[in-house]
Amino acid sequence: MKSDYAQAGVDIDKGEEVVRRIKKYLPDIGSFGGLFDLSGILKSYKRPFLVQSIDGVGTKLTVAKMMNKYDTVGEDIVNHSANDIVAMGARSLTFLDYVANEKLEPDVMEQIVAGMVRACKEAGIALVGGETAEMPGTYAPGEHDIAGCITGIVEKDKIITGEKIKEGDVIFGFPSSGLHTNGYSLARKLLFDVAGHDVSTQVPELGESVGEALLHVHTNYSGPVLSLLGAGVDVRGIAHITGGGFIENIPRVLPKNLDAEIRKGTWPILPIFSLLQEIGKVPDSEMYRTFNMGIGLVFVVAPADKERVEKMLKGYKIYGIGKIIRGEKRVKFI
Repeated sequence: MKSDYAQAGVDIDKGEEVVRRIKKYLPDIGSFGGLFDLSGILKSYKRPFLVQSIDGVGTKLTVAKMMNKYDTVGEDIVNHSANDIVAMGARSLTFLDYVANEKLEPDVMEQIVAGMVRACKEAGIALVGGETAEMPGTYAPGEHDIAGCITGIVEKDKIITGEKIKEGDVIFGFPSSGLHTNGYSLARKLLFDVAGHDVSTQVPELGESVGEALLHVHTNYSGPVLSLLGAGVDVRGIAHITGGGFIENIPRVLPKNLDAEIRKGTWPILPIFSLLQEIGKVPDSEMYRTFNMGIGLVFVVAPADKERVEKMLKGYKIYGIGKIIRGEKRVKFI
């Protein structure tokens, strides 16, 4: 019996089709590695540090599959990653992606890559390449996974760690566009299993379908944050509100003797979170541990910088959501 790779579940012809489709987005595709010229950039730094992060979009992919819409998750992974490293003060340079499939679907791959390219162009990031893997037997039929590694750069003495945060400092928050990339396992259980909705269900409180609400693109905050840093604003700490919500993420940048006091009601809770809480009768503590609750990134500045920040970011929505108080590296809500 004659055997070949396609009979084993890996279709090389489809792989070639994927390459053909995405070549219009990535003309240099095909080499064994991605190249990025650092020579011009390094001239602007005295002691440059590279900052890297790797992550995925989690079970938001399940919703993308239900909607048969994959371009937004390509944007999500880039924007999520850029936020992770700008939290340390870094400017994003390159993004490297990895997409795994049970079976290659050229249309799906094209949508994912198109989303990545769109996000990279908007943020001034070089998409240096990536890898596509077809792995029958490892992934269930129709399943995909997306991961990405981002690399950025920051001057050593401008790395943001949170160690400069002091009692009395002001906490600002940027609004989120929705769930971003966290909390989808609970959201899916509540919306689909408990409430009995599907992605096409139109919910008056949302003003759109369930699927549309769940696929809102993760906001990228690196532009306004870098504008503050470039102007010399003393941003003392930044927390990207991802998995773990307020309760787990903000303490990551707090000194051990300080708490973040967050004032509820200082920003609008998005309808999707109110709906989820109502469906599952989820306590506040769990909501703020699981979801971003309408705030995608927080940053801390000295009280003296409050008005300057508000003036500089008047073109963006930001909210003063709290302050730093004495404590034990926790988040307190009032």
